[in-house]
Amino acid sequence: MSEHTYKFNVTMSCGGCSGAINRVLGKLEGEFVSCPSFVPASLDYDSPPPRPSPSLRVKSYDVSLEKQEALVVAAPSLDYETVLRTIKKTGKKVNSGEADGEAKSIELAD
Repeated sequence: MSEHTYKFNVTMSCGGCSGAINRVLGKLEGEFVSCPSFVPASLDYDSPPPRPSPSLRVKSYDVSLEKQEALVVAAPSLDYETVLRTIKKTGKKVNSGEADGEAKSIELAD
């Protein structure tokens, strides 16, 4: 399976808007798509947490205020809805979305 390319047209009026999207995508980059709900007793709190598998994350992203666009390259296991939901959490209006060149809905299932 190859990586996915997701493209979103997002209404952004200033650098703060694009910065908000950069922040949430930056948090999504490198994070597990699903995480265990426990912390192992053997976890060493003085060392940094292990990096998740590259197959479970955003590989790269670019947010353009000029183009009103967020472009995300993701591992095959990171689905479109997860990225869309992450961007929508900023409160910015998502006008359209694409997954691998195909138009997709911007409505989220509850």
